[in-house]
Amino acid sequence: MQANLQQQVALVTGAGKGIGQAIADKLAANGATVFYTDVQEDNAVKAAAKGGGHALKLDVTDSGEIAGVMDAIMARCGRLDIVVNNAGINTLVHRVTTDQFPREEWDRIVAVDLTAVYEVSKAAAQIMRRQRRGRIINISSIGGVVPLRLQCAFTAAKAGVNNLTRAMAIEFGRDGILVNAIAPGSVMTEGTQKLFYGDDGLFRENVQSMIDHVPLGRPGTPDEIAVTALFLAAPENTYLSGHILVVDGGWTAGYHRDF
Repeated sequence: MQANLQQQVALVTGAGKGIGQAIADKLAANGATVFYTDVQEDNAVKAAAKGGGHALKLDVTDSGEIAGVMDAIMARCGRLDIVVNNAGINTLVHRVTTDQFPREEWDRIVAVDLTAVYEVSKAAAQIMRRQRRGRIINISSIGGVVPLRLQCAFTAAKAGVNNLTRAMAIEFGRDGILVNAIAPGSVMTEGTQKLFYGDDGLFRENVQSMIDHVPLGRPGTPDEIAVTALFLAAPENTYLSGHILVVDGGWTAGYHRDF
């Protein structure tokens, strides 16, 4: 898929690797001026150098850094057209029931996966409303569409992202701002390698039972999520807003079985 994003300015959070990097690369390859931001500045610099964009350090839980990044983009480009709220985390070790889930881990995940989406979107929307146009794309998860066991903070945060997406679409539509979310299923990233797909993944023994519920029979790729983001950012997409676009190989379409 190709889209003409010439003269468009984009900000992608968590763009130092994985899905965020793939989305930033896709936007840059289609002509956008892209700011690759990441809490790990070295990762942002490497990704931006490879993808042809600009690197900025951004801890999405730090409102001061968010304001600084917005100021830097406006000073350099004078506009902001596309924001992709991709930065997100989950727990690797606390896969336990809600009554056993540590409060500090809840706070850490919700701060990045939900509160930061609000903070970045708030700052971006103030710019976009003045422009009378813009696109906000939030990376959610199927965990925000259907509940997942032993991930109470992650699923609660992503469900919040989905309704925040819809609320912003309602609020900002008259200002020419489209707000949508992408809800990926299992995607082959560094994080899922550590959990599932790597030879030493923590839950390697559960991989096949999980994949058995995906009609396409495999995890997704970061590029498949990036193509979806490009569609939402494309100038031709003029009437889709407030939508949660599930990209999961059919996982949540229904119970998959062979009988």
